[in-house]
Amino acid sequence: MAPSEPGEFALTDDHFHSHVRRRMEQRGVSKEEVRETINAGWEATDAKPGTEGRTLVFSYDAVWEGTHYDEKEVTVYFKIEEDDLILLTVLARYGTDFPREGGTQ
Repeated sequence: MAPSEPGEFALTDDHFHSHVRRRMEQRGVSKEEVRETINAGWEATDAKPGTEGRTLVFSYDAVWEGTHYDEKEVTVYFKIEEDDLILLTVLARYGTDFPREGGTQ
């Protein structure tokens, strides 16, 4: 997978080190959502130099921390070193009508 292009990247449990697992749990993000975000998401334009990021909006229609939300936006930041993907962190925002790639929906 080229760093700047979405594609299929096979993530294994080894990719999810303890820091990333803790952040995922704190933020309500599953491994499958991380995989889907990396493989189908659009470029996160706020990634720091040398870091890649992907963002994807999921239908949520559930309660998170006492409030109902229609959508969840997941952003995954990572690096690619020697053709291996290194997960750095995972962010989640809960809400409605998040912008999609290329602008708003």
